[in-house]
Amino acid sequence: MRILTLKTGILTASLIGFSCMNLYAQGNNLTVNQDSKFEQLLNEKRKINSSITVNDRYKIQIYNGDSESSKKILSDFRKEYKNYDGTIVFSTPTYKVWVGNFKSRIESERNLVELKKKYPNAFLIKPNK
Repeated sequence: MRILTLKTGILTASLIGFSCMNLYAQGNNLTVNQDSKFEQLLNEKRKINSSITVNDRYKIQIYNGDSESSKKILSDFRKEYKNYDGTIVFSTPTYKVWVGNFKSRIESERNLVELKKKYPNAFLIKPNK
């Protein structure tokens, strides 16, 4: 009786093994269908990234804290000051709100005086990339 069970087990395992050998998971050909707007979006992103110069420009940091508060501060800032650029920069573990893109220190200090009225903790930075 015991030999019959062992033979049945070996036979079952052999049949399963042979049947799996004929199965193929994938073919050798791979076809990628890419939306034409994807390349257009990448080119736009490259153009924006190349226009952002960080090393020779001054910025004003108006907030340093958590993600949700920084998004709210930037949103409120953009509503009130439409002529300034603004961005959120993540620097572990905090989020910083940087505004402006000033060519000279004098120009940035003039704007800093104006922004300190609403954002008393604002200060001037010259970020390095």
